[in-house]
Amino acid sequence: MLDRLRGGRHLDEETRRRLPPGQYLTEKFPVLHYGSVPRVDLATWDLRVWGAVEHPFRLSWPEFRALPRKTVHADIHCVTRWSKLDTDWEGVAVRTLLEMAGLRPSARFVLQHAEQGYTTNLPLEVLGDDDVLLADTFGGRPLEPEHGAPLRLVVPKRYFWKSAKWLRGLEFLERDAPGFWERYGYHNNADFWKEERFSDD
Repeated sequence: MLDRLRGGRHLDEETRRRLPPGQYLTEKFPVLHYGSVPRVDLATWDLRVWGAVEHPFRLSWPEFRALPRKTVHADIHCVTRWSKLDTDWEGVAVRTLLEMAGLRPSARFVLQHAEQGYTTNLPLEVLGDDDVLLADTFGGRPLEPEHGAPLRLVVPKRYFWKSAKWLRGLEFLERDAPGFWERYGYHNNADFWKEERFSDD
């Protein structure tokens, strides 16, 4: 018997194939985050890139917006078990910033820094995928504040907490450093096909 969507609709074979274990499909875009939605002043906002790089730098909002643009079409999956298929994002490919920074050979990990002290970590082999995006647009419109405006990372191959909202910096590291949720028991790797939700899974 086919799996069911909430509301009683059936999933076709293609949709079931795209849905990771333990997930349900939603057409909405649930809003989940720790703390309040920050207020951001684009006149003073910047994005910092530093750590194990040859050329650390900061970008103002106009400088970021002037970088080459890219679109990504992806499915997204939240650790709280919802999945949203066929989402469209626009922004700057993370590879563009990696080229600008010039990673040192010792760089192995990145720690994302966001507003209000939030952090989350990734290995470089995940960050450097061609579908990882610094996104400022969702569904053809500027990001809404509750979804991370003005800027968030989008990492389609990991549970969505690894795609930090309200991004303010990328710190490149020689050794891994767990972020906010990882320190509170979330899985360090967060591969949704393996259901890596919590550190004791």
